[in-house]
Amino acid sequence: MDLAFLHPLYEHPGPWASVYVDTSGRPQDTPRRLHLAALAAVRELSAQGADRATCWAVEDAIEEMRLGPEPPGCALFARDGGIALDARLTRPPRDGGTAAWAALPRVAPLLDLTGEDPVVIVAYVDRRGADFELRGGPAPWRPGPAAARCPALFRGSGAGWSERQFQLKVENTWEHNAAEIADALSVSQEEAGADLLVLVGDARTRREVGERLPRRLAGRVVESSHGVGGRLSDDEVEQMRAAHVRRRVAAELDRFRAARTPDADGRTGAVEGVPALVRAARDHRLEELLIRPDGPDPHREVWIGEAPDELAVRPAELPARDGRRSWPAHADDALIRSAATTDATALSPAPVSAAADEDVPLGGLGALLRDT
Repeated sequence: MDLAFLHPLYEHPGPWASVYVDTSGRPQDTPRRLHLAALAAVRELSAQGADRATCWAVEDAIEEMRLGPEPPGCALFARDGGIALDARLTRPPRDGGTAAWAALPRVAPLLDLTGEDPVVIVAYVDRRGADFELRGGPAPWRPGPAAARCPALFRGSGAGWSERQFQLKVENTWEHNAAEIADALSVSQEEAGADLLVLVGDARTRREVGERLPRRLAGRVVESSHGVGGRLSDDEVEQMRAAHVRRRVAAELDRFRAARTPDADGRTGAVEGVPALVRAARDHRLEELLIRPDGPDPHREVWIGEAPDELAVRPAELPARDGRRSWPAHADDALIRSAATTDATALSPAPVSAAADEDVPLGGLGALLRDT
């Protein structure tokens, strides 16, 4: 998971209110259910010492929500009487929701509640042209500078658009058309930030377009034999998205296993356990965090200072300076703060390790390291 969206949470000191709300349910139940959820959150925050203005901001934000299938949950992060971040969840939080007031925002649950949510472009290709559809992703897809490069018709209304059709000249050779489709698909992938490209069409058409895509997209392309003129259902696309997530997580776990094996000089490219991770965070060496929430280490207490690289297993290990302040925090939240502010990423192994019952990483916390 790219952690850049969490940056607003680390621009100001805490304490922070972190509230996870279950918004799944029938729309006709909205007023009462959300009112009760707002009251429960405010009661819990107040009991933990949250200020009245922040409690009111959380209460108002929950009361204004709507129930329905999408999104099934929402996470609110607030301080000093204002909401700093409102994150949509892809699955409802456990036990109907939680509320916490702490020095750091409680962001670790986002790894499993938002999970990997790959954006997909489905490309229906034939010798006459191509039809691209955007599936998944929270943000609208806006036509960008690539529009001028392609003979395209943009359809859609409102803030964005969901389909592009490319009608190519019949007098062009198929090889030329396949190259144009591949170029348009490559540019559209960059514009939409798509994680997965699905080619739909006959076998030869799919192959000839796929062969002309840039090498950087090799791991992002899958093909479907749905047939020319057919449309992929939402369930079919969702299965492809889930398979893509499993492949990506499995590949990262394999990379982690290989990296934690010492090289000829006894050095490793991965670490496990809270003390080793704390040292790596202080040295700005985190490349990718692996957090398994069912392990014991994510919930261990560490100590943090005001700066993201100020963290320690014990408060006495924090840098000594006049007026230094320190607070206890969950290990996973403290490490995510360090990762987010150094452009590292985070990953939950749940899509793979839960099925295989693997204890990777040991204790529930690990990281791939940057080269020194």
